[in-house]
Amino acid sequence: MASPNIWEHTATYEVENRAVDPHGRLASTLRGLATWQDATALDLGCGTGFHLPSLADDVGPDGRVVGVEPHPDLLALARRRTRSRENVSVLQGTAQAVPLPDASVDVVHARWAYFFGPGCEPGLAELDRVVRRGGVALVIDNDASRSTFGAWFRRGYPHLPSPQEIERFWATRGWTRTPVDMGWSFASRADLEAVVRIELKPDVAEEALRHHHGTDVDYAVNVWSKTF
Repeated sequence: MASPNIWEHTATYEVENRAVDPHGRLASTLRGLATWQDATALDLGCGTGFHLPSLADDVGPDGRVVGVEPHPDLLALARRRTRSRENVSVLQGTAQAVPLPDASVDVVHARWAYFFGPGCEPGLAELDRVVRRGGVALVIDNDASRSTFGAWFRRGYPHLPSPQEIERFWATRGWTRTPVDMGWSFASRADLEAVVRIELKPDVAEEALRHHHGTDVDYAVNVWSKTF
């Protein structure tokens, strides 16, 4: 599944990644939902590898981090970013076909990558295959039911399943929802505007920017977690 924001606007998506979670609330939640030390961690849809160094720090020198990414250009950037990290490897693959053996992963991290509720069943089947018993998968996705960004997201993507449908999808498959108010905080108004324009359709983006002032946005996400 193509990701037009990061695939087509890689540099701007890097700006967005730096703006996410300025107070560390999401990071703290993720650390609390899994045992990271000495784990084998899989970052599915790792993109340019932005999160791979921090995941490597979390697992420690005796752990291992594997990034999986389908897009060749992003794959090359992720490999370049982590070339000095001995415990990080980056492989080409997809959520539907993870290039790892059965029962080889302790923690899965998937952030805005493929797992958006209905339609992601092939990827969930792969998680069942690659995660060890006792392992944990963590899927981070937008909470369209609340926050300023949630309202923008609902207007920009009215064709997507409702928040209630998405919650039912995950709950009926044994996943647990942890809501997080993570926020966006940009270094400049120009950065905020550039990111909003890659995340939303032009008319929705321009309307949002007309009515929103400053460089911070309240932004809520859900962390969906499951122990295997």
